[in-house]
Amino acid sequence: MAADLRCPACDRTYDAGPDEPWRCDCGHPLEFATRPLPDRPAPDFAELDTRDGLWAFEEFLPVRRLVSLGEGFTPLVDADDWDAQFKLDCVFPSGSFKDRGATVTLSRAAELGVETVLEDSSGNAGAAIAQYAARADVDADIYVPADAKQSKLAAIERAGATPVRIEGTRQDVTDACIDAVESGEGWYASHAWNPAFFAGTQTFAFEVAAQRDWSVPDAVVAPLGHGTLFLGAYRGFRALSDAGWTDAMPRLLGVQAAGVAPVAADLHEGSDAERNDVADGIQITDPARGDQIRDAIEATGGDAIALDAASTRDSLDALHRSGFYVEPTSAVAVAGLRAYRERDVLDEDADVVVALTGSGLKS
Repeated sequence: MAADLRCPACDRTYDAGPDEPWRCDCGHPLEFATRPLPDRPAPDFAELDTRDGLWAFEEFLPVRRLVSLGEGFTPLVDADDWDAQFKLDCVFPSGSFKDRGATVTLSRAAELGVETVLEDSSGNAGAAIAQYAARADVDADIYVPADAKQSKLAAIERAGATPVRIEGTRQDVTDACIDAVESGEGWYASHAWNPAFFAGTQTFAFEVAAQRDWSVPDAVVAPLGHGTLFLGAYRGFRALSDAGWTDAMPRLLGVQAAGVAPVAADLHEGSDAERNDVADGIQITDPARGDQIRDAIEATGGDAIALDAASTRDSLDALHRSGFYVEPTSAVAVAGLRAYRERDVLDEDADVVVALTGSGLKS
């Protein structure tokens, strides 16, 4: 039986089903009513069947595996030039970490008998939902900015989904998609609102911990837009701690694009820096789960900063020259690692994992 939904703000509950709401009547994002945790010690790495990909951790997941492309267990590699480890979430089937959420979201859609899914995206999430919808034999309409990159539009179209181009801001794209959802045109497979997506992105933490023999890094640095990976990492590391599989939480350090940095602006004095359009994947002015992002930062002693286009480009060039062929939004996290060290937020010898979130093949 599919898991019901609950609002953490007002405690209202909703029955699972293809007509379930995409948010609470009070306006807050919904969560699963139950949070599964394993009742056993952490396994040795050799006991994990990595052929199951991220579904090797299905004891933590509130959704059954129904739609999969073998995603997960991406490499965790030493990056000596940066004195860090890089988690290569750029090597998923669709070319970005968004597959973590898409496999769980489409598995839930299949579980509920959904016939059409809708999503709004600047590119990567739309491509992931389109690809997994094709795998599930479910129709998909993906609302995208009118100027979305052709490489990402092609990924959507070739999977058989329908891109719906919307003129205006990124928020205009979201508003148009929500209007369609409210009109009954489909189930909202949103990477910002749907709790199944975050159930999937929490597997980032499970893999990092397992690949390090259940040792948690001092900090994790990640790009920060809607907080899809950032919040997923927080939930995953918290679940591991609650299950007794680990004994610490890493500091979560987010990196936003200058000029589009609402979380960083809340934490630090505003800046007159020119808008960083290079990091195009995190151009989010009002994150749907902004309160949860801020709570995660506070709970882990974390932070969020905004960086300019020049530092993003410099890091992108350095990554490419070192063999990491990623898209610009990934580079903002690596630029953030340097900035956090320069600002003495991170010690030079801190044990840090940086998420590389998208492939350069989609740039």
